[in-house]
Amino acid sequence: MDLATIIGLIVCFGMVIFGIVSGDLGFAALGNFIDPASILITIGGTFASVLAMYSMNDYISGLKSITLAIKGVKNNENETISNIINLSNVARKEGLLALEDAASGIEDKFLKKGILLVVDGTDPDLVRAILETELTCIEGRHKKYIAFWENIAAMGPAWGMIGTLIGLVNMLKNLEDSSTIGPNMAVALLTTLYGSMLANWIGTPIATKLKANNEAEVMVKEVMIEGLLSIQAGENPRVIEEKLKSFLSPKQRESMENGEGEEEGGGENVG
Repeated sequence: MDLATIIGLIVCFGMVIFGIVSGDLGFAALGNFIDPASILITIGGTFASVLAMYSMNDYISGLKSITLAIKGVKNNENETISNIINLSNVARKEGLLALEDAASGIEDKFLKKGILLVVDGTDPDLVRAILETELTCIEGRHKKYIAFWENIAAMGPAWGMIGTLIGLVNMLKNLEDSSTIGPNMAVALLTTLYGSMLANWIGTPIATKLKANNEAEVMVKEVMIEGLLSIQAGENPRVIEEKLKSFLSPKQRESMENGEGEEEGGGENVG
């Protein structure tokens, strides 16, 4: 599980609750912030409008993609580079055909596919084209999920404003009863609150985390592509190592030299 995402979402909600109950009414004030009609307009309207943007399958996949941000799939750049260096040593000592046996113990499907292409003697330009095409498709699926939550973040405040306008119209139609103005105004403003929370508590954080995960996974797979092509070209393992280290930050390079692993979030699990 990605503790940063989970803790962040919980603390955000906790701060809102704290702000509500810290007044004179205490926990009794929570009732002032619950209005079924406002919830239906804002939450229901947001998700219904986003549904209109997608097919049913894409919509369901978009909802499921929240698990990508929460469960914290790991990409370990240092470990990936170490594995490629080990493969390059095998290829240098025993030949490219020996990589087929090494591929059987590799779990990453992308890396395994690349190894088998190299073993089969596929032209290097074709190997790069095949792997980059697959990487582009993976990134495309990720961007769909990112766009889904960005749309949630965009539609939430919009539907909150729609709910507020509905509430204001109803209030202005009943101005002769001044005692209802305050309560009606409070209800009207609740829809704006719900929309803002939906955007800034759920939509934007999830979209941003998915972007970070996507960037991490793309970088790891680019490392794999460069490493495999270097192995196929017969480059020295030491040269390959230095080439792949250029993808890493100074801190990651230092941890790799010290024999430590530094994990980054990312990965694909849906679609």
